[in-house]
Amino acid sequence: MEDKTLSHGLWAKTAPALPPFNSIEGEYKTDVAIIGGGYTGLSAALHLAEDGTDALLIEAKEIGFGGAGRNVGLVNAGLWLMPSDVIARLGNELGERLISILGASPDLVYSLIEKHTIQCEAIRNGTLHCAHSPGGYNALKQREAQWQDRGAPVSLLNSEEAAPLIGSKAFFGALLDKRAGTVQPLAYAYGLAKAAHDAGARIHVNSPVISINRDHNCWNLKTPKGNVLAKAVILAVQGYADYAFKELEKNLIPFNYFQFATQPLPEKVRNTILPGKQGAWDTALILSSYRLDQAGRLIVGSVGQVENMAYSLHKKWAQRSIATVFPQIKNISIEHGWHGRIAMTNDHIPRFHILGPDFVSVTSYNGRGIGPGTVFGKLMANYLKEGSKAIIPLPLTKPKKVFMRGLRGLFYEAGARIYHLAQHQINGFNQNKI
Repeated sequence: MEDKTLSHGLWAKTAPALPPFNSIEGEYKTDVAIIGGGYTGLSAALHLAEDGTDALLIEAKEIGFGGAGRNVGLVNAGLWLMPSDVIARLGNELGERLISILGASPDLVYSLIEKHTIQCEAIRNGTLHCAHSPGGYNALKQREAQWQDRGAPVSLLNSEEAAPLIGSKAFFGALLDKRAGTVQPLAYAYGLAKAAHDAGARIHVNSPVISINRDHNCWNLKTPKGNVLAKAVILAVQGYADYAFKELEKNLIPFNYFQFATQPLPEKVRNTILPGKQGAWDTALILSSYRLDQAGRLIVGSVGQVENMAYSLHKKWAQRSIATVFPQIKNISIEHGWHGRIAMTNDHIPRFHILGPDFVSVTSYNGRGIGPGTVFGKLMANYLKEGSKAIIPLPLTKPKKVFMRGLRGLFYEAGARIYHLAQHQINGFNQNKI
């Protein structure tokens, strides 16, 4: 079994224990089979079970194995795109529905945490989108105006206002979004799993679906040691599609994001770093993120993966970034490093597919997995109950392979390495600002 302290880093170390779940052995029958044990699948299982529907979740490996257990833990509102870009891609009616539903996605996340007393270091004090340049600050002005036009509690702070909230003078300002917050992402996934199980959903792990076919108005999902007969199926795999769904990888752009976590900061220093406990990230093309965990560790992330030689390159960047952005931190060691895969599309819009009778999927949150995953899990559960496509605020599309996806992935990875190596030469991206 994979060592989760290598694949999931700090989150594996600090997540609470999860009740053991068994693998699929023998034959099972269910109303709805859910494939995938991330936020989308777990949310779907929970909402179906709470509604009295017999639901069975099948995870190929472990709960939270993919992006749900490896991400930064920012519970952001909306998509990565500005609202105007969403409208441009989807049109006014559908675009505004998607903006509204995902703009409120943190409400669902934190209400589930409260309802089910999920222990996941949940803090809802907002997030800070930090301007790494004057151009980044101007982009945040546009973001502020577009969200404020929709009544969202967002406010743009200039450099003097933002500095004490970030604990750094390295930025030209920041957009504070009070809808958002942070969680321990793997612990949140574990909490959803426990809540779904307690509500009556059956959860099985280490059970990859190796084939799926439809027979006599029923879906037959075959696993290595058994099979599941289901009236309906929710496919909830994202960046870690495998086995029977390996081909789905060709529909996504390969994109990795790594993180490094320090040892707990001394209390005096900790109180100067993101003192309001907001999560933060910047406007750079090769973006960086910053947040604290409950024990006061600083977690720094950016684009790339940390396998083999890349580990040392990106770790050195993380150390330089900490010294540049937070010079009050002295001689701190790094305890954990890990990375995860983000399900990216070429237009940064999630995909809604109907793959057969009562067989539905929403995928690709483009780096915004916690809120959208939780919301779309609930919406797909509602779709199977009511049968109306209008429930899903996305256009219905067919799976489509991304042209030259491998080269695009190499472009992101190579670009991240060059960028992080170049920062060694200039000793930090905002040296002139500090």
